Amino acid sequence: MTTTTTTIDHPAEQTEASRLASLLDAQEKANALFAEIEPLIRPGISEKALSDSIHKLGQDRHGVRTHWHKRVVRSGENTLRPFQDNPPDRIIGEDDILVVDLGPVFEKWEADFGRTYVLGNDPEKERLRRSLEPMWWKVKAVWDQREDMTGEELYDTARKMAEEEGWKWGADIAGHIVGDFPHERYV
Repeated sequence: MTTTTTTIDHPAEQTEASRLASLLDAQEKANALFAEIEPLIRPGISEKALSDSIHKLGQDRHGVRTHWHKRVVRSGENTLRPFQDNPPDRIIGEDDILVVDLGPVFEKWEADFGRTYVLGNDPEKERLRRSLEPMWWKVKAVWDQREDMTGEELYDTARKMAEEEGWKWGADIAGHIVGDFPHERYV
């Protein structure tokens, strides 16, 4: 696979349209990276070994040189731990659920992506995995109708929608913004 490089202006000099184009470009590149991650996932490998393989893949095939947050590769009970925790390394099991959360930076633009994978045939884990993306789109639709929504209101919306689907919300936040890297330097 070849990675194309797009010339992107310094984030502080971009128009809203070019900022959007840069974010969409980073998103497309992250999608390509994630398409190559799935074959690396298998029972019997440790979370750390998988994380290291993903890191190497990002560097070698996608030109990722920096990340705006730590790589999170967690399986089983470790998926319930908050982002900031660093749980003990775990061996991925044959009937496991796995979360991969990456923050690769492409040409100074963050692409924060997470995916959930299910190994084995557990119908409840599979139901959870299948419900995540539609739930994200439902929450986004509410956000799109009311972009002045506070973070607290967004969190409450996501939590309520999860409960309506029969799930218990398991995080302290419902999301965060992404943009140019490092975005806090330009605020």
